[in-house]
Amino acid sequence: MKNADLYIRVSTDEQADKGYSQRNQEDMLRKYCENNDISVQNVILEDHSAKSFNRPEWIKYLEILKREKRRSDVVLFTKWDRFSRNAGDAYQMINILRKFGVEPQAIEQPLDFSIPENKIMLALYLATPEVENDRRALNVFHGMRRAKKEGRALGIAPIGYKNKITEDGKKYFGIVEPHATYIRWAFEELARGVKPADQIRKEVNRMGLKCGSSVFYTMVRNPIYCGLIYVPAYKDEEERFVKGTHDPILSEYLFYEVQDVLDGKKRKVRSRSKIEADENFPLRGFLQCPHCGGMLTASSSKGKTRHYPYYHCQPGCRYRYRADELNELFERELRKFVPHPAIKELYKVIVGKLFSEFTKPENDQRKRISDDIDRLSQKISKARNLLLADVIDAEDYKALKEEAENEIKKAERLLNTIGANKPSQMQVEKLMDKAISTLSRLDTYYSTLPVSKKRELIGSIYPEKIVFDGKDYRTPKLNEAARLIYLINNDLYSIKNRKGQKSAYLSGQVESPGIEPASKTLVKPIF
Repeated sequence: MKNADLYIRVSTDEQADKGYSQRNQEDMLRKYCENNDISVQNVILEDHSAKSFNRPEWIKYLEILKREKRRSDVVLFTKWDRFSRNAGDAYQMINILRKFGVEPQAIEQPLDFSIPENKIMLALYLATPEVENDRRALNVFHGMRRAKKEGRALGIAPIGYKNKITEDGKKYFGIVEPHATYIRWAFEELARGVKPADQIRKEVNRMGLKCGSSVFYTMVRNPIYCGLIYVPAYKDEEERFVKGTHDPILSEYLFYEVQDVLDGKKRKVRSRSKIEADENFPLRGFLQCPHCGGMLTASSSKGKTRHYPYYHCQPGCRYRYRADELNELFERELRKFVPHPAIKELYKVIVGKLFSEFTKPENDQRKRISDDIDRLSQKISKARNLLLADVIDAEDYKALKEEAENEIKKAERLLNTIGANKPSQMQVEKLMDKAISTLSRLDTYYSTLPVSKKRELIGSIYPEKIVFDGKDYRTPKLNEAARLIYLINNDLYSIKNRKGQKSAYLSGQVESPGIEPASKTLVKPIF
């Protein structure tokens, strides 16, 4: 009686499409052994591709054949494609099995290897599934390439996007917040060329966008974030980028700015060293000593039960002040810059007009380029009509069309770069609403910020040093916007009981008085 090992292999698609379940194969093989008086020794169950013999259970089976002296006479499987889908690998494995004295055999496609002509049938049985695999892979490749040409993003969505399906069953990449905002911020920081890329990665990780170094560097090189799909070169087709159907997270201009920085084409800006500040000392580096005019520093003094933070002058000057009290008084000082409700709408009108004037040259340029694109499109249409009327031949039409299309592509690229890094009218309106909301609660907003952001806010309001004389803050100069808000607030509150009067624009020719009391003749409202 012969002894046999049963080899049963399936893959997911074959189980679903062709019914090659493990149970079905085992039943067929055992019935065959029973009818042919063959004893079953081992049953090898495999769930792996047949493209190669690098399969976990098959490797274990070969180890068993190497160790055991008493081996089975034959290894049985239903068809030769269960054994292999690669003709070259299959011939090598057949030789290995024969060295062990084991004969491979398919019960539905039996072959007598003692007959030389049967090797032709073996080649046919082995080559057919390999050809099927290659054809399937080629169809998939062409299908994916066609989808990319149409601008469809394929595969698993990168960080910042999520795989979604429309109501009609179409798959697409949808933007995920707040990750998209974090990614946009990371690109903007990289484009500035101030901080190292790894530092930006660590900062964005702290924001909540968890990603390692390799994921981060892949992300900042991925054109999908600016709405482009990469189509690689194939045969006589050159590589190219096409406009994707998904929503971009950032502009093409910003993406290519970052690529220039990463490639070393854009000179990096050296960042000035910042003063390290403890959470207790946000004003460190901004305060000037009212006694000697020197720069105040800060430190904590050790008490009996805890440390007490102080702002103090350098050795030789004894000026010092409790940091917690000084910080609290500064938050109160910020209330002076909370705009009066009467100027909120005026602020939006002024900024809106300034933005329109600021973007007018670019809008005019965009219109000129759009007109050029329309003109070139009409040129192609006229050339097509001349071709149909037999006025020009196909070669002339092809040359005209190619020339016009190249000009259109150049114009479109230029059109995409104009104002790409500038906000739209809608974005400006949202920013204005956000700015007004922040200004309306400036003191409380300041208290919620981390110390680094507090220092940025202080520096934006006070371009020069601040002096605290024990009662009030004063500075020789304020930021122009903060100065105007302060003056307008003073003026509006001084006339709040008057009737029939409305404030208008204040004169911009006033010398900056800081926060010290202004002369009565400095500011006059225009009614």
